[in-house]
Order: sequence, then C-alpha cells, then structure tokens
Amino acid sequence: MEESVSVVQNSLLDSIKETFACKETDVRAYSPLTLAYIGDVVYDLIIRTVVVERGNRAANELHKRTIQYVKAQTQAQMIEALLPRLSEEEEAVYKRGRNAKSYTTAKNASIGDYRKATGFEALLGYLYLLNRMERVLELCKQGIEAVHLTI
Repeated sequence: MEESVSVVQNSLLDSIKETFACKETDVRAYSPLTLAYIGDVVYDLIIRTVVVERGNRAANELHKRTIQYVKAQTQAQMIEALLPRLSEEEEAVYKRGRNAKSYTTAKNASIGDYRKATGFEALLGYLYLLNRMERVLELCKQGIEAVHLTI
C-alpha cells in the first residue's frame, strides 16, 4: 500500500505575508482605491502570465497582446457581463470601487468605463487579499470569454 504524502503549498499571498512579516488586517477596512491598487496588479499579472505562456515573443509583441485585456474599456465590458454572476458581497465591493472618488482618470477611457474598471479591480484586490485566487481566476476567465477575446 502506497503512503500518501500531503504537501502544503502556500499561496503567493501567504508567502509574501510570511516573508515580510505582514500583520493580519481586516480586508474590509481597506479603502476601495487601495483594493483597486492591488487588484490592478493581480489582474495584470494574470493576463501577462497567460500571454507569455501562449508563446515566447518580443516584449513589444507581448505588450500589444496584453493591452487589449487590461484597458479600462475591456474591464468595463467584463464587469458588466459578470454582474449577474457576483454574490451580494462581491457586488457590494465592486460598487464601492466604482463609486470611489478618484483624483485620476484614464487618458484613453470614458469616466464611466474608468469607474467600472476601478470597481472591477477593487473586487479582484478584495478577493486576492482574502486568498480567494480560484474565484479571481474564475471571474477573469468568464469575463474574457464574455467579451469574446482570446488570449
């Protein structure tokens, strides 16, 4: 009979917190723009990872493939399609991010799209900080499929 070996694998978030001795914080206490700040990076990392995994290309080509997914207009379309699939908690986080008063705007996006994208990023940041990466990946995949993009 073969013995089963249990391997505990830390998430990236767990590893970062452990390495840098970060204190536990209530994620609900973060401002929506702080959540969007980290959510932007999480989303960008996911998209860049998929683009790189689809083929080794020149950095300029990788950037061109990436920008179609990370621009505010695309994120706004994605969250519009995802809204019916969000839990009440997720929708509340999205709305907090969308309605947050930001002092910056995207140079190539409407204010409406920029706010929706900020809400989407806040939701992703919230889920990431709760260590719910499966849900983050699920929403990103469903959102990309909903706007008919292929990476």
